[in-house]
Amino acid sequence: MKKVFAKEELCINCRLCEVYCKTNHSMSKDIVKAYKETGKAVSNRVKVYGDKFVSVAVNCRHCDDPACVKACITGAMTKDSKTGIVSVNEDKCIGCMTCLAVCPVGCILPGEIALKCDLCGGDEPACVKNCPNGALVYAEDGGAK
Repeated sequence: MKKVFAKEELCINCRLCEVYCKTNHSMSKDIVKAYKETGKAVSNRVKVYGDKFVSVAVNCRHCDDPACVKACITGAMTKDSKTGIVSVNEDKCIGCMTCLAVCPVGCILPGEIALKCDLCGGDEPACVKNCPNGALVYAEDGGAK
């Protein structure tokens, strides 16, 4: 399964991954309008941590044996057996954040409901597509060459 991998040494803390993720998950798909929309799903699902010297984008690893799926009390967190994508059913999520507590990566973002990377539907994710420095790679092996 392809996953998004971060190359910390290339991250310049521009946070464009966050901007384009939020835009991709907005109703309008417009970079300006996305920040004015309201609703439980209008948020970026990748988060940049660090400063201008050292930073890295963190998102869901879509674990082989996801703790978030096991811990979810409503069954809102599921792993697709064909694609390997771990996702949140927003209609079932009650916002208890048990998934956040057990996530070993810390990639689930709190809010009205749990938010996490969904790989933008399987094509090249918006964060990867719009990273100006190639700090995010969508690959099977972490992009090692």
